[in-house]
Amino acid sequence: MILVRHTLPRPDAALGLIRAEGVQATTLPPDFEDRLAALLAARRTDLPDREEAVRLAARDLLRNGRYKPTGRGKPASEYLLRAAQRAAGGEAVFPRINAPVDVCNYISLKYLVPISLWDLDRAGTAQFVFRLGAAGEAYVFNGAGQVIDLEDLVVGCRITPEAPAGEPIVNPVKDSLATKTTPETTRVAAAVYAPLAAMPPDTLAAICDEFAGLLAACGAAEDVACAVVLPGEERSV
Repeated sequence: MILVRHTLPRPDAALGLIRAEGVQATTLPPDFEDRLAALLAARRTDLPDREEAVRLAARDLLRNGRYKPTGRGKPASEYLLRAAQRAAGGEAVFPRINAPVDVCNYISLKYLVPISLWDLDRAGTAQFVFRLGAAGEAYVFNGAGQVIDLEDLVVGCRITPEAPAGEPIVNPVKDSLATKTTPETTRVAAAVYAPLAAMPPDTLAAICDEFAGLLAACGAAEDVACAVVLPGEERSV
């Protein structure tokens, strides 16, 4: 079980939390390839108005203080949408990493909201807080050592005795290299960043249920749970 606090100063931001234990990074759900192929085919065309509203509202969640979701600072869900469109045109191959990440990217592309995924064992704690990044906070997000500035960006943090205010490990743009999944990962958590302006809590809950079900099929995970966390709430998942 993990404990998550939502302290973001955004009444329009909800979090969908999923926890799955016993996953296998090399085992995808039985029908996953067909699901993904159908979704990639659907993403060849322009978004209908309802989905475009979700995309724009998700981007607006990142407009806080000095942070502007433009260029490479857009939500990761927009990168996945571009990747799907490029794959449809034969310009590139849609990214595939491992089972939990592939499931995460599928849900993000399907519902057009950014999602963070992290390895619970590498995080080394069961307590997390979501807040805005402080001045001077940053982390490495890939093996090349590239760093993302986190000031005023929505961040998910691990709470430890050394970092009682939380050490950032994920955000809607790029997750930290320190807690990314590996081929040995068996315990994961995910956070769906949902704009309440375009996605009511019951819709988010259904997305979390679908996400949890797919993770449960990644090697028959034995312990899977999910919950919606609204602004100001603290929930165990």
